[in-house]
Amino acid sequence: MSETLIKVVNLKKYFPIRGIFFTKAHVKAVDGVTFDIRRGETLGLVGESGCGKTTTGRLILRLLKPTAGHVYFEGKDVFKLKGEELKKFRKNAQIILQDPYTSLNPRMTVFEIINEALEVHKMKIPDKEEFIVNWLRKVGLEKHHLYRYPHEFSGGQRQRIAIVRALVINPKFVILDEPTSALDVSVQAQILNMLKDFQREMSLTYLFISHDLGIVKYMSTRIAVMYLGKIVELAPADELFEKPQHPYSQMLLASIPIPDPEYALKKPKVRVYGEPPSPINPPPGCRFHPRCEHAMEICSREEPPFIEVERDHYVACWLYAKR
Repeated sequence: MSETLIKVVNLKKYFPIRGIFFTKAHVKAVDGVTFDIRRGETLGLVGESGCGKTTTGRLILRLLKPTAGHVYFEGKDVFKLKGEELKKFRKNAQIILQDPYTSLNPRMTVFEIINEALEVHKMKIPDKEEFIVNWLRKVGLEKHHLYRYPHEFSGGQRQRIAIVRALVINPKFVILDEPTSALDVSVQAQILNMLKDFQREMSLTYLFISHDLGIVKYMSTRIAVMYLGKIVELAPADELFEKPQHPYSQMLLASIPIPDPEYALKKPKVRVYGEPPSPINPPPGCRFHPRCEHAMEICSREEPPFIEVERDHYVACWLYAKR
């Protein structure tokens, strides 16, 4: 088994909803998440909008302060790092955001955007212009792009610049937060293949956050399924698509459009009831039980344990815990 690079233990993030004089309630965006990311793999994190995927990623990078829990990077607790150790972690853990236009400073040229990362981390490069141009050529840009501003580029070109900014300091771990959702389909394929090439060349580890299941399957080694702040299933990518165990995972996979109408009609239907509950007041027990056709009495009382049902395949569901 590969070495663990990131270990997340019982991670929680509650956002307060403030009244006039006091906090009225909390949005439980992430509520007791535990998983690990192995060195060199891509862990996909999927789920509906609002389930806590992006918040989990920002917590791992210490961009948000957790309510509770721990994140370990190479065995060190990220939330206890200070000084040079924290700066070293910042260099080794990067993020590529969903919207490349808002993530790039509109007042800075491409050279200034990328050089800022080199300056912050005090990387000694004899000829920075040549160094940055070589990186731009790796993503399909040229020297004449060096002194242009972000608004002068297309969405795909801006995302390429964001990729260079993240990778130019040679990190070990990168969070990809829906990096292609704002791009055309043809450009998506180019960016995804580029990210896979960089992963092989630089021995990178990825956390790939998305709601697009097809892209997640293409990119991921393993996939974690998230629902209302909880991880309900974690399995190798191919196995999750072939044999999803949790009713929510089955619902997600059943929602993938099928281009063949005849096959789509023959495909077994997965019945799902109601709407996702509010993260302010989630249901007790299993959070999916109000919408699950297999729900039992215990599902509304007790939270199911996260158990291994097959090798490296984990599910949080009383259907398997009761066996």
